[in-house]
Amino acid sequence: MDSDKDTRAQIEVAGIFRQFGPAYRQSHRLPLRHLRAMNAIECCRTAALGGHVEQCDVCGHIRISYNSCRNRHCPKCQSLPREKWLAARKRDLLPVKYFHIVFTIPDLLNPLALRNQKVVYDLLFKAASEALLALSKDPKHLGAEVGFISILHTWGQNLMDHPHLHCLVPGGGLSLDGQRWISSRGGFFIPVKVLSRLFRGKILFYLKQAYRAGKLKFVGRICSMGDKREFQKMLDQLYRKQWVLYCKPPFRSPEQVLEYLGRYTHRVAISNYRLVKVEDGKVTFRWRDYEDHGRIKLMTVDTFEFIRRFLLHILPDNFVKIRHYGLLSNRNRKTKLRRCREILGVGSNREQQSTESEGWERLLLELTGIDPRLCPCCKKGQMVTREILSPQGHAPPGKVRWVA
Repeated sequence: MDSDKDTRAQIEVAGIFRQFGPAYRQSHRLPLRHLRAMNAIECCRTAALGGHVEQCDVCGHIRISYNSCRNRHCPKCQSLPREKWLAARKRDLLPVKYFHIVFTIPDLLNPLALRNQKVVYDLLFKAASEALLALSKDPKHLGAEVGFISILHTWGQNLMDHPHLHCLVPGGGLSLDGQRWISSRGGFFIPVKVLSRLFRGKILFYLKQAYRAGKLKFVGRICSMGDKREFQKMLDQLYRKQWVLYCKPPFRSPEQVLEYLGRYTHRVAISNYRLVKVEDGKVTFRWRDYEDHGRIKLMTVDTFEFIRRFLLHILPDNFVKIRHYGLLSNRNRKTKLRRCREILGVGSNREQQSTESEGWERLLLELTGIDPRLCPCCKKGQMVTREILSPQGHAPPGKVRWVA
């Protein structure tokens, strides 16, 4: 069993890209952002990016460490950014219950979204945030201003395109006169059906606007949708559909909120630990089948199909996938959020300092208790940098089972 775990741990997206990526790129015409992401993932923590040699000042143990690519789609480069982001978000937490809401667009829209990622993903954020902010201000529901975080995910467990937003919303908000905190009543302050219908209406309205402005592309299998009558036919179908909107029960504590955020904020399409094996030109990975009571299953696909599915989720350049609204927006965080903290009696939280300027070693120690400078051999000495390794150009193709 341990041997099987060791083998599985060595299988990485980077190794698959190194072994099968060259042939895939030769047979497929890829946009520049896909090529950049593949190259970054392939080179991550290899001699291609350079690194440094460390030696223990007690036992003399030598360790070679290669630099990370820091690409936001790389499965190996999300841990530290996630911890830094979570440390900053601690300042925003309030001592109230929080809800997890998921906004999903129907499958009928997926082909259009895939070919117009920036436009449709922006509309998804816009429609969901406007629906939440408008209904929360309505006295029939809450009559207050809320603040929330929205996180875009574009994939399902099978790696196919499935755009949806995860929103973290507090169970209450600041009264419109700014004088008191108004807590939500019952399970949630906005009925799911009401929120779902407003979300549907807004996103379809904005889609129609984008179509009229010529902002949407209709290529490949959706080229017929560019016809005005066909596009309207699709909109009519979407108006008749019941859109899926899910609201989970409230979290029990702020600590649970952070645990949730850690799982969702810096996630990529598939993590290395889900990869089971690569053999005979096929990739096998674990996935959760939510239509079968959430059972964990194995899926095997051709390596080219695996790469294709992974690349579906490379976001447009400079696209922001985590956004803050209402009380948590940049212009309100220092004023209205501070007012909420005063009303709720939790102070301004000034003692929490920014982690942006801290070295990664110190930050990792403070956030996780792991000291990267401690010698892994003798557990007593400190690892001291002895030599800087210059980048060695592109990494060689290598094998799938690759160990840093």
